[in-house]
Amino acid sequence: MLAYAAQGLPHEHGSTSGSQIREFLRKCEQALDGLADAAGRAVRHVHLEEPAPYDAFVSVLDHDARNAIAAVRLVLAQPSIASQLVDNLNASSHVRAVLTDLFLLDEALKR
Repeated sequence: MLAYAAQGLPHEHGSTSGSQIREFLRKCEQALDGLADAAGRAVRHVHLEEPAPYDAFVSVLDHDARNAIAAVRLVLAQPSIASQLVDNLNASSHVRAVLTDLFLLDEALKR
């Protein structure tokens, strides 16, 4: 998505990366849809003595992922996807929140 955003294309038609952008966005949507469940399984897999703070944070991740899904679906709903639209999606606070959530949870679960 970063590479597509950097190309400055006015629409998705006529380029290799343009023909792939919808597929990448659909995969992103699918991954976001199951992210909180996967994170919850990861938390349970570690067998923490005090899981409550982790469970609460998985709820935050779920909320952020749902917001990011809404943004991805907004882009997918467009008849043509310009590079600028994907650039704005990449910069979206909703997408960035999910990434930051994952980095934070990953570090917290390391033992």
